[in-house]
Amino acid sequence: MAKKKAATQNFSKYIKWFWMTILGGVLFVVLMFFLASQGVFGEMPDYTRLENPTTNLATEIISADGELLAKIYDNDNRTPVDFTELPTSLVDALIATEDARFHEHSGIDARGTLRAFFFLGKRGGASTISQQVARQLFVGVRSKNKLETATQKIKEWVIAIRLERQYTKEEIIAMYFNIYDFGNNADGIRSAARIYFGKETKNLDVKESAMLVGMFKNSALYNPRPTRNPEGTRNRRNVVLNQMEKYDYITESVSDSIKQLDLGLRYTPESHREGLATYFRAYLTDFMKDWIKNNPKADGTGLYSLYDDGLKIYTTIDSRMQQYAEDAVHEHMARLQAEFFQQNTPDRNKTAPFLDLKPDEITGLLNRSMRQSERWRKMKANGKSEKEIVASFEKPTPMTVFSWKGEIDTIMKPADSMRYYKSFLHAGMMSMEPQTGHVKAWVGGINYRHFQYDHVKQGKRQVGSTFKPFVYATAIDQLHLSPCDTFPNTKITIEAGKFGNPLPWSPDNANREYGGFRSLKSALANSINTITARLMDKVGPQPVIDMARNLGIESEIPPVPAIALGTPDLSVYEMVAAYATFANKGVYTKPVMVMRIEDKNGTVLYQFTPESKDVLSEEVAYVTTNLLEGVTQSGSGARLRSVGVDKYNTMYKEVMTGYPYALTNPIAGKTGTTQNQSDGWFMGMVPNLVTGVWVGGEERATHFKTITYGQGATMALPIWGLYMKKCYADKDLEVSKAEFERPANLTINVDCNKIDENTSSDTDGFDGLDF
Repeated sequence: MAKKKAATQNFSKYIKWFWMTILGGVLFVVLMFFLASQGVFGEMPDYTRLENPTTNLATEIISADGELLAKIYDNDNRTPVDFTELPTSLVDALIATEDARFHEHSGIDARGTLRAFFFLGKRGGASTISQQVARQLFVGVRSKNKLETATQKIKEWVIAIRLERQYTKEEIIAMYFNIYDFGNNADGIRSAARIYFGKETKNLDVKESAMLVGMFKNSALYNPRPTRNPEGTRNRRNVVLNQMEKYDYITESVSDSIKQLDLGLRYTPESHREGLATYFRAYLTDFMKDWIKNNPKADGTGLYSLYDDGLKIYTTIDSRMQQYAEDAVHEHMARLQAEFFQQNTPDRNKTAPFLDLKPDEITGLLNRSMRQSERWRKMKANGKSEKEIVASFEKPTPMTVFSWKGEIDTIMKPADSMRYYKSFLHAGMMSMEPQTGHVKAWVGGINYRHFQYDHVKQGKRQVGSTFKPFVYATAIDQLHLSPCDTFPNTKITIEAGKFGNPLPWSPDNANREYGGFRSLKSALANSINTITARLMDKVGPQPVIDMARNLGIESEIPPVPAIALGTPDLSVYEMVAAYATFANKGVYTKPVMVMRIEDKNGTVLYQFTPESKDVLSEEVAYVTTNLLEGVTQSGSGARLRSVGVDKYNTMYKEVMTGYPYALTNPIAGKTGTTQNQSDGWFMGMVPNLVTGVWVGGEERATHFKTITYGQGATMALPIWGLYMKKCYADKDLEVSKAEFERPANLTINVDCNKIDENTSSDTDGFDGLDF
């Protein structure tokens, strides 16, 4: 009896200790939760931070046709998406793999937690999606210290429960996808979808969704790039497919069929030096920095961050036209460069790629370039002596250099690479709607990764004969001249002292042909210098400068007669806006690149206000445009038509890319070629689109030896022709093929009944300056 009583007492004692242990454990957990919620284990987010968790959001650049051109970011290339933009396959893959009971718990999965506790995590972890969100947003990287790890886990539990109270299940899933770093600048699911598959999130299929969800385990380890771990990524994707099959999100047959497929990777890196409209984006970055300085936040919390505040910039660039412009530049410049290399082999040009320079002049040019280089700047900043820096340019160094057939990994002396890069011809191109000023395409160079100088707005070069329409427009405005009026094609001298000219000026025609008379239309079409000089003699340089200023030209123009032939250095940006005034019936409209800026919540911070002014009468603008039409009808721009195909293909081999262009609609334009063929230009207009193209070397001494290839009609015009063919092929763009609108009250005769007998297109656009 005594033994039985003792046994009963011992059992009661065990029961008592059991319940004390359970109660103590519960109280301990409650205490830990309480202490964690009070911030004892580290700062805890309040409800304000829970409602507005801080994540860095990239600035978005959006095209006029609604496409995402690119993003501006520093560390985080993140753009959030709503749950409604997540495809079902992506959500199913996440829940099946990461948290099968997601819709059943309130932040903590009790079953999973107990399983992980008793089996020490060998049968899977217990972190719910809510906990993982809590860790990434508020807790941070897991500590290696076991005690700190335990307290971090408790904080995750507390925050996860709060998140479940604050947000819907759908919002938590979207939050998780938006905050995760998928590697390779793919911050968040939208960036990951674009970078790994070249598509928007909503368009991901089951195969792609499974791969991306598989990366949640470890985006560095399960990275699909060929140089990383494609096979491991594929195996991990198949694990996700197994989970989706296990929980009946997909059938066994679907799972098995997808497992046989490769990853389907379409790796499209997003960086500031790659993608569409890189030169425009560089300009836009500077524009935004200036705008931010002068537009602080309305709540008084300081300035906006271009890289972290999720601004949205709505631009005038049309992604389709931008692509066509870049393709046109690429197609023509690759062929033009091949011809340039062929003509500048060491046996054909011992000073290649330069012409017209003596050896000591070339040495001086390269030395100046050396001192202006990034290598020089960095080494100087690191305290290196000039002798050490110069020596480094002669030391063979591993590098990646540009070529039209793709980047080349090589070992080269920096001095040799500098000369190699100076052998390339460059291009600048801008396309704009004359009525609105909206810039539709902007190509500042041939490759932004290797050549970051912008030849649209930053670069300024001699414009050659493309300046002549400003002289003609001034003469028409002042003297009421007609395109049919004729002038003697004989040499003229503007004496020293007239218009402040220090020396006599008597320009030659490029083809050295004189005699007879030329109509203004014939003279401009064939770029007859003597006729332009006669017009300058009648109106003087200052009125022409005033005209150019009213047309938006801001660069310096010296008040001398020689400007008639295009001696000023101007930008493509200035020239396009000026020519657009002719197409817009005499009204100058300032180019527009940014329509509006919004914050991440859609609040409009900036709205574009048009800027325009009357410069010319509608009549003068139309007559000037009519003159420019003659250039493409019978002058240096006639190769835009389908005439003379065999002749051009034979003469220019493969350089006339895309020829014949066979454009039959009304086109106004002007070619331009400068001294020694250093610069080639073409300005082209149709009623609702004006486009300017410049081509030339970085150094003026880098040019074709003869005008056959060095003229604007061969260097720049083909880019315009290719671009317009592509634009016309895209009917959605509605680029005009109509005639330029004729003023109802036109008093100047433009209908010349008889073409000047001396007019000939046999000059092939030999419109170069000749001083």
